[in-house]
Amino acid sequence: MLAINSRQKGAAGEREFAKWLNDTFGLNARRGQQFSGLSGNADVVDGIAGTHPEIKRVERLNIHNAIDQAVRDCADNTVPYVAHRRNRKPWLITIRAEDLILFMDKIQLAKKVKEISNGND
Repeated sequence: MLAINSRQKGAAGEREFAKWLNDTFGLNARRGQQFSGLSGNADVVDGIAGTHPEIKRVERLNIHNAIDQAVRDCADNTVPYVAHRRNRKPWLITIRAEDLILFMDKIQLAKKVKEISNGND
């Protein structure tokens, strides 16, 4: 098996999660532009409106550090979350409890947009 460096694995994880968002919500999510990890650049753009994902594709994750990074990098009025997974495991999403209701609202809106775009209103 070929070794993959952490940067390549991270980029692959971002593309993989963007595909999951597209397949699930009918979005046009894609990997964001990464400029030396500058703050404010989302790992995935054009995803769920009003949210800021931090994508982690690692075997060992310090979830508190990852959430802190998502909070630090998100714009005002967006819900930060971490989408993460290990090898051969499903994606997990972690958010702060205080953001749960707002995150659910953003998901419901994304589902409605998908239904409308599919002509199922």
